[in-house]
Amino acid sequence: MAYEIPVTQARAELAELINRVVYGGERVVVTRHGKPLVALVSAADLERLEAAASQTAAEEPAAGEEVISAVSRLGNGDTGTGWSEPGRYGLTAEHRDPGTG
Repeated sequence: MAYEIPVTQARAELAELINRVVYGGERVVVTRHGKPLVALVSAADLERLEAAASQTAAEEPAAGEEVISAVSRLGNGDTGTGWSEPGRYGLTAEHRDPGTG
């Protein structure tokens, strides 16, 4: 659990907060109006967080890439089921001249 402190108090106690993080192994969350604003973590914790984030990013494609891939398959007539019907995803409406009936 992290220690929470308002930003105004954190300004006055920055040196003490740094010592709590570095030597006490604590994590400090600085808040403004009761909402988390920033966190103070040790450099070792930061390295672990960055390594975990880069590992996760390398393992999982971004959600946007999955959507683009799915839309690309649909545009090529592939529904993802192995079945495709020519022209299935063509025009859904057709413009007709009002004078032709």
